[in-house]
Amino acid sequence: MNRAHDCIVCGAGIVGATTTLALARAGRTVAVLDSGRPPEHDGSGAHDLRVSTLNLASQRVLQSLGAWQGIVERRAYPFDAMSVWDAGGAGRIRFEARTLDEAQLGFVVENRVVQAALHECLSREPNVTLLYTTRPQRLRIDSVAACELDDGETLHAQLLIGADGSRSWVREAAGIAADATDYGQRAIVCNVRTERPHESTAWQRFLPSGPLAFLPLAPHTCAIVWSAELALAEVLAALPERDFTERLTRAFESRLGTLELLSDRAGFPLFRQHARCYVQPRVALVGDAAHTIHPLAGQGVNLGILDAAALVESLPPHREDAGQLRGLRRYERWRRAENRIVQLAMDGFHQMFASGDYPVRWLRNAGLTVVDSVTPAKRFLARRAMGVTGDLPRLARAA
Repeated sequence: MNRAHDCIVCGAGIVGATTTLALARAGRTVAVLDSGRPPEHDGSGAHDLRVSTLNLASQRVLQSLGAWQGIVERRAYPFDAMSVWDAGGAGRIRFEARTLDEAQLGFVVENRVVQAALHECLSREPNVTLLYTTRPQRLRIDSVAACELDDGETLHAQLLIGADGSRSWVREAAGIAADATDYGQRAIVCNVRTERPHESTAWQRFLPSGPLAFLPLAPHTCAIVWSAELALAEVLAALPERDFTERLTRAFESRLGTLELLSDRAGFPLFRQHARCYVQPRVALVGDAAHTIHPLAGQGVNLGILDAAALVESLPPHREDAGQLRGLRRYERWRRAENRIVQLAMDGFHQMFASGDYPVRWLRNAGLTVVDSVTPAKRFLARRAMGVTGDLPRLARAA
């Protein structure tokens, strides 16, 4: 069987589903492929391990596409403050939404909640064909993109979009190289109950071995992202539950009192990766297929959502060929530069806080203290991270 669409999206995670929904709302016919099954989450039960911090730009994109209501009806926890401090000194900085004239800084949401809300919207879109448990096998590019699937069907489209993660099949099939750097760290994730209230605050302490983040999920419940050097990460993953929570409490200076583990622990390697180009004739990459960054600021999924909105905005009107290189090049120029700036900033923070040299420790602690006291500088950093300034796509701008 052969079927034709305007676009094919490989990957139905948060970024892939957002891309698909934005394309459909722009009048494009879209086939979305994913090897998994459609996500389900009604907002009840234990919290998942994989969570994202969605900034205000991402909220606006999802709201514009009609998916935000489904997210908040399930569960999304707003945080209105962020507190960061250095274990190697007295430097600290605190951001508060009220000083930025915003109701909150962002939301902590389980990935499966976002996916479930997006797929609920996609299931109602007549322009969308959902092909779950389907894998692409071969790619041919000529006057169109032809994607042969593992069930023998071939899909044809004006544009093939890779939203299939850091090990992107689309990127490899298109012959796009990527530069990668291993951080030599592993992120340990879990959920805990806190003795003291988290005060709707996202907390982060920079330890010599890597940053430790507490993200509010519910009253007295936090998601933990502990980025640690590989040797320490192995130890943390293997510790008995009581020993782990005691060590976690000490690492966090008992800020939220005694901790109780509510979930299993999981880990994933940390690395930076950037595709050497985002587009080729009839091919485009978005999200982790194009770039990955250190999770210390929680910006990865937000960058991917902005990729999705920018790509759809860069394409010609829906009656014209979506695979025209002119529109794809516009998207690449727009987003590759923006993503590179964030990558470099995250690398700079990572290297600065990983250093044990006294001059570097003194400089970073002094820098935190100075920025915390200089309102314009602090306001600029906060508003940039929140996604309320910068070169934003239309879907991400305030009404």
